[in-house]
Amino acid sequence: MTDELLMEAVKNGDLQQASALFERYNKRIFNFLARLTMDRALAEDLTQNVFLRIIKYRNSYREGARFQSWIYQVARNVFSDHYQVHKNKFSDFVDVEKVSDALYDTEDSDVLDEQERLLQRSMAKLSDEQRELLILTRFQHMKYEEVAAIMDTTVANIKVKVHRAILKLREHYFELEKI
Repeated sequence: MTDELLMEAVKNGDLQQASALFERYNKRIFNFLARLTMDRALAEDLTQNVFLRIIKYRNSYREGARFQSWIYQVARNVFSDHYQVHKNKFSDFVDVEKVSDALYDTEDSDVLDEQERLLQRSMAKLSDEQRELLILTRFQHMKYEEVAAIMDTTVANIKVKVHRAILKLREHYFELEKI
């Protein structure tokens, strides 16, 4: 069954089909949120919230809509809502020295090479929007059309923003590499 058919079944009351959607999307949504939050435990919690919202707001899914775009929009909303509620507890400062520690277990950090560490630290220096765009297009391998639908903008706008984000990422990467 396609994702859309499974979601239609969930929307019509067959909540057992949500488990198939969970199996298909939980890792992708977790990775998306982990890269946005740079915190594994928080990403796990937010991923669970995404799937709870899918069930709770199943009636808002429009028939014929692409499920992948819809679930990523739900994930963006969960992420945004979390930070709106907790905005007084967080600052815009990201300690880039601790990004790798927050994202990976100590066993995993031994496997990562220096380039991966530099990339993660460079990603942390990007704005939230730039980081999100690169995560969706480069790490989640989503097409510009899908990202434009998620962000409610044009494909041309997404292309320009992704291009600028890549330039900024490259700039940060080479700055860190010199250190």
